[in-house]
Amino acid sequence: MWDELTDTFQGRARALDEHPVFPAQNIQDLRDIGALIAPLPRAFGGKGAGTEAAGAAILQEMLRAIGRGHLATGRLFEGHVNALKLIASYGTPAQLARAAADVQAGHLFALWVTEAPPGVQLQDGVLTGTKIFCSGAGHAQRAVITALKPQGEPVLVMLALDGAQRASPSAMRLQGMRAAVTGAMDLTGLPAPVESILGAPGDYLREPEFSAGAWRTSAVTLGGIEALVDVVRQDLVARGRDGDAHQRDRVGRMLIAQETASLWVHKAARIAESDRFGPAEARPYVNLARIAVEAAALDVIRLAQRALGLAAFAQGHPAEALMRDLATYLRQPAPDETLTEGAAWFMERGLPA
Repeated sequence: MWDELTDTFQGRARALDEHPVFPAQNIQDLRDIGALIAPLPRAFGGKGAGTEAAGAAILQEMLRAIGRGHLATGRLFEGHVNALKLIASYGTPAQLARAAADVQAGHLFALWVTEAPPGVQLQDGVLTGTKIFCSGAGHAQRAVITALKPQGEPVLVMLALDGAQRASPSAMRLQGMRAAVTGAMDLTGLPAPVESILGAPGDYLREPEFSAGAWRTSAVTLGGIEALVDVVRQDLVARGRDGDAHQRDRVGRMLIAQETASLWVHKAARIAESDRFGPAEARPYVNLARIAVEAAALDVIRLAQRALGLAAFAQGHPAEALMRDLATYLRQPAPDETLTEGAAWFMERGLPA
């Protein structure tokens, strides 16, 4: 099933990049196979993919396969999973039941937390302010956001979007991930009553979930790495360059980087989602995994450019769009801090087995 879906997404990727639009058919395909429902806990009709330890392996395969097919769709799906994870972690049973009903009705969730000063404010049950860098802006039907209460306390809010024209294109035109339709969302006037507030103030930043959940982004990235390696390999074979010793050297190094990323993602998912490891280990290990996957992706991009030459920069070549999407997706926040924090924890202990 996943191989077929990956091929389908790859077949649509060029059109979605050339004329950037929301990948509605990709999301519909995910809806049709039950992927949007899968992150829900099993008690609510899902497979616990991302919300229960038993579903971690399922989610890992889903994220990798979707990322391999289309990185922007992978970003949107990972945001959907992230939002449902927060609802399952911090919401009440009634809130989770409401979210489950929305997902079963076909709604796509988003997670929007970035904002320009003074941020999104919540006062007297009403929101004011704008979120920026919102993936799926204008297309997600439900969202989990952060907002500031009058006392300055950050809270998580679960929103049912009202269909109004609240989305506007981002002032910053991103080089890659165009089909994620990243933009701004003006939330002014949206109601956010008490029953829409998830958990306690500060829950969004609570560790280890805040950092350990980054393994999901790395799993999507792994899919993008695999797709780029495949494109390069297929291109060299098609041009009869696969027998060249230098090209074999490059492809060999790309395969090593791909497998390195895969091993890090697999272990990071196991440590982050398993009850065997404590929260103190999960955060630093996922931090290291995130940087390892980034390094692998950058190596693959560099080697792909060397292997393909100018073809790697030609519009319309699948490697060109893939490299732009991958390089954009890799720009996750605070990489230096992430690396040094992870290294500091394991400096005296060594890595977990």
